[in-house]
Amino acid sequence: MAKNYVKNSLVIKAMKPKKEVVSFLLNYSKALSVVKVDNRNYEIISN
Repeated sequence: MAKNYVKNSLVIKAMKPKKEVVSFLLNYSKALSVVKVDNRNYEIISN
């Protein structure tokens, strides 16, 4: 059986995103709109 050399507490701390990253992604998703025309999708970012 393989031995796990990484402690679980270290993995959890390293994977928490920064507040700036979360804010950026939320603002990006709010500005993004997808328009479907026939068989094509157009992504429009309105700033």
